[in-house]
Amino acid sequence: MTGYHHVDVFADRPYTGNSLAVFVDPPHLEAERMLRVVQELRHFETIFVHTADGAPGVVRARVFDLIEELDFAGHPVIGAAAVLHERAGAEPGEERAWTFELKAGTVRVTTSGERPGQVSALLDQGRPEFVTEKAPLERAAVAEALSLAEDDLDAGLPLEIVSTGLRYLIIAVRGGDALARAHIRHPDFGGVLERLGAQFAYVLDAEAIEGRHWNNDGVLEDVATGSAAGCVAAYLLRHGRARDGEELSLAQGRFTGRPSRIAITAHGTAGDVQRVTVGGGVASVGTGSLRVLP
Repeated sequence: MTGYHHVDVFADRPYTGNSLAVFVDPPHLEAERMLRVVQELRHFETIFVHTADGAPGVVRARVFDLIEELDFAGHPVIGAAAVLHERAGAEPGEERAWTFELKAGTVRVTTSGERPGQVSALLDQGRPEFVTEKAPLERAAVAEALSLAEDDLDAGLPLEIVSTGLRYLIIAVRGGDALARAHIRHPDFGGVLERLGAQFAYVLDAEAIEGRHWNNDGVLEDVATGSAAGCVAAYLLRHGRARDGEELSLAQGRFTGRPSRIAITAHGTAGDVQRVTVGGGVASVGTGSLRVLP
């Protein structure tokens, strides 16, 4: 039997937020077999963590969505840290620190237990990178690829590629119903992003502080995107929509029926964003086991 934990991330109670499967110290599996497990469970993302011998709080982690392995992802790391916190038997209110070694680098998470089955976690994503695009970011073309008109975009904010491990094209839209109308319509949206130098896109209403993100085929919409949330924090500070150290609440998931809240904070100045943090609650839903591995 190979056990796993089912948790909801960026959630204050079960059956809200972004669901996640967490495997702790599973048997060795090649990437192809891990992906088959992920596709069988059908969570948006799944994380496999291996605790390091003789190094308390240090884990190696691999993250997959339904299509491929990811270099970095925020909600799986936060969810896994919460599972490790509960497995460690931490006392109520006790804070623990965790170091995750991922393909994109090393990140740190702090956790504390609020009540049985509910943990809060804060992920330090480090210094963001503002990526120089490979091709011009043409506002009309980007808007059209998302079923929008150019005047649906926020005239006061630029298109910009930001990364804390994954490269997101941030697309700020005007208030009103532009966020609701957005959806991927380009048949090769992933190719469009690749030519620009981005991997994914995040549509943001900067006034409401609410966003949306999809897989690049446009079929699946994410409930709450932790990796993008750090990029949003950096973007808002860089363009004068947030202050140094100010915690903002980023909404996501309204259009999936699972509204979520992500706490985001950027530190530094508009000209020098030094680091960003992303946090939220994690609710324990249950545990399961696989009798057979692929």
